[in-house]
Amino acid sequence: MAARYAASRAAQVVPLLLLVSLVDFAIMHLAPGGPTTMYARGHQISADQLRAIRAALGLDQPLPVQYWLWLTSLLRGDWGYSIADGRPVLAVIAERVPATLLLMAAAAAVALCLAVPIGIVAAVRRYSWLDHVLTFASFTAWGMPVFWLALMVQSFLAVDLGLFPVAGLHATGRYDPLDALHHVALPALVLGMASVTGWSRYVRSSLLEVLQQPYMATAMAKGSSPSRALARHALPNALAPLVTLLGLEVPRLFAGAVVTETIFGWPGMGRLFLGSIQARDYPVAMGVLMITAALIALGSLLADLLYALLDPRVRLGATPG
Repeated sequence: MAARYAASRAAQVVPLLLLVSLVDFAIMHLAPGGPTTMYARGHQISADQLRAIRAALGLDQPLPVQYWLWLTSLLRGDWGYSIADGRPVLAVIAERVPATLLLMAAAAAVALCLAVPIGIVAAVRRYSWLDHVLTFASFTAWGMPVFWLALMVQSFLAVDLGLFPVAGLHATGRYDPLDALHHVALPALVLGMASVTGWSRYVRSSLLEVLQQPYMATAMAKGSSPSRALARHALPNALAPLVTLLGLEVPRLFAGAVVTETIFGWPGMGRLFLGSIQARDYPVAMGVLMITAALIALGSLLADLLYALLDPRVRLGATPG
């Protein structure tokens, strides 16, 4: 049953990625300018030369034909070449994937380390002054624009106090893991702060619901201390649904990474995507979008599978309640 559920969920990823590729391809071709803009910019080329370039790139074909040729090449592993520097698209993106995955993992870790304790304290001390203070602080952080928070954190902690590097992934001449963690701290803090509010409120509401369940009263009646009952019975049941939320946060983390990576000079896919759009380097932009869509689909799939592992009712077709 578990294998059948996993296969069913995995099969749904394929049409989703096809739909994403179709929408992204159409949007790219509806955008102003075009791939040939890079060739014409700053160069005196004739109309015949421009037509020859379009023919070489396949841009003179009907749009459905262009999409089919691009999709079949994509499935064969031929993602084309960057218009900006002529390098293979896969090689350009492969250089940026590790940095983005490091940033997103660190941001998720920061969000969990802040949101879970805040949610637990707010639930245990519900409607107290501490609950109100934590709620106000988390919503204040949530309401801050990412670019403004990034600039303030960068200015105060990196420039004024000098506690962290201003930008980049490594210091000059250093490529050790500790140096990378030192550099990722600030962008991860900024990127993770946007998730703290939602996650902490989710933990709070989920824990409040669990604390009202009959089995909690039974545990207390059998002599369990409040802290022991909270740790052994309440938290495992309250935090299990958070797994699904983690998978759904991948799109938001990547969207925030575009701004965060740009401000902190982080060499990830978000910064690459923004640069490729500005340069009309559509092969690279499409490659980044497809890899991002695949990562989002994979995150959602893993979240569903983990949640089904934690709650057998899901894979058996029952409605959790």
